[in-house]
Amino acid sequence: MNIWHGLDSIPAQLDASVVTIGVFDGIHSGHQTLLRRAAALAAERDVPAVLMTFDPHPLAVVRPDKMPPLLGSVEDRAEIAASLGIDHLLALRFDASLAQLSPEDFFSTVVLDTLGAKAVVVGENFTFGHKAAGTTETLRELGQAHGVDVVVLPLLNEAGAPISSTRIRGMLERGDIAEANAALTRNFAVRGEVQRGAGRGGRELGFPTANLYFPPSQALPVDGVYAGYFTVLDSTPTPGDMECGVRYPAAISVGNNPTFDDPRRSVETFVLDREADLYGHTVRVEFVDYVRGMEKFTGVEELLDAIRADVAATRAIVPEPIGC
Repeated sequence: MNIWHGLDSIPAQLDASVVTIGVFDGIHSGHQTLLRRAAALAAERDVPAVLMTFDPHPLAVVRPDKMPPLLGSVEDRAEIAASLGIDHLLALRFDASLAQLSPEDFFSTVVLDTLGAKAVVVGENFTFGHKAAGTTETLRELGQAHGVDVVVLPLLNEAGAPISSTRIRGMLERGDIAEANAALTRNFAVRGEVQRGAGRGGRELGFPTANLYFPPSQALPVDGVYAGYFTVLDSTPTPGDMECGVRYPAAISVGNNPTFDDPRRSVETFVLDREADLYGHTVRVEFVDYVRGMEKFTGVEELLDAIRADVAATRAIVPEPIGC
């Protein structure tokens, strides 16, 4: 999978492609339908399949007050898209100049001249161009005028409502992890570099945690305790008994630390039955199910009793490591 950051990164020899366009935050099951169709059309035409996304999210430019936290990064989108048969990802920088392009100029400059699109695949709610003036009907008209096939797919519905990134964010905000995972067709996950925590509790209490800290722009589940998996992603050996690429059962805490008055929002993970020095390692934390809400305890013993119960609940939900 090639990730092209901006139009200047696209190789000059690309003269034909099948393109699917959208933000694709999270690449949920509805997005996956588009990507699979684009990959199939590209295979039929013997041309590359290109996912065109935007970085930053268009709302960060046109309506920053409405900018939602993101379900994943551009790199996350690329990894998932590659597994669905997409060859290249174009991360188009969304800025004021791009936002001013008319639908016609966007189509001719980006879709035709740069990507050489022979077919375009979008969802039925797709809009493009200045003030989102271009609709799927506009796209069809432009495609017909320039000999480009346009495929518009209906939104994927579940329980009477479309599956969307917004809907999945709402599931996470309610702690409905199993429901969010079903919409994503995989476990919701975050990744980052393990950092040092506040140094109160953890190893001294017998439950050392690997701590990740995220800005508000990263979507996270509602504060609470979860069962899930923890995976070391980089290939540098860990001083301990954990292997790169193995998914280990883990009890995960999301939020600040109310017992120790730590205001930072974090993802703290206790990996069951393993011990390793993980500082500086890049890791992935997957959320499988909700265990309980965040609580403030009156003392250390009460906290320890709760952690032991959390570990027991995690064992019941994710009993065994999963190999790479």
